Amino acid sequence: ATNIVFADGNPKAKIMLIGEGPGSNEDQEGLPFVGRAGALLDKMLASIDLNRKNVYITNVVNYRPPENRRPTDEEITKYLPYLKKHIEIINPKILVLLGSTALNALVGNEVVISKARGQWIEKQFGECKTSVIITFHPAFLMRQPAQKKMAWIDLKMIRDKKAKLKI
Repeated sequence: ATNIVFADGNPKAKIMLIGEGPGSNEDQEGLPFVGRAGALLDKMLASIDLNRKNVYITNVVNYRPPENRRPTDEEITKYLPYLKKHIEIINPKILVLLGSTALNALVGNEVVISKARGQWIEKQFGECKTSVIITFHPAFLMRQPAQKKMAWIDLKMIRDKKAKLKI
């Protein structure tokens, strides 16, 4: 049985993170990013003085796709109106897209993560105008640890933007 894994963190947070979708650990616990990737995400957040109490975390799709596969374009398209409304409700000042699935869903398929990461994009979701940054998904970083140095650059950019916005 697949559970709905909605969100974790502070709904009044000014920083929102969006991942791909739940894995088996998330499916069992009903929270996003609770397995090994979640532990790495916690370390990444701690490195810039953040934690789950002062960010809001969700996913592009809120259920575990069969065989833990990447969500299909059809599944992403089905959930996209809900995700955009979710962003509008939380109204973050900083939106962090974790991985290519979140990037493709919310920015588009015409850009690859290796080119999109490390830059700010101003984006509007309904009434929410926010600064978006793309970085690598923690699960990818566990498979490709050499990319952690790039993620660290992105994290420092988030830290600096957070200071500039006084959040």
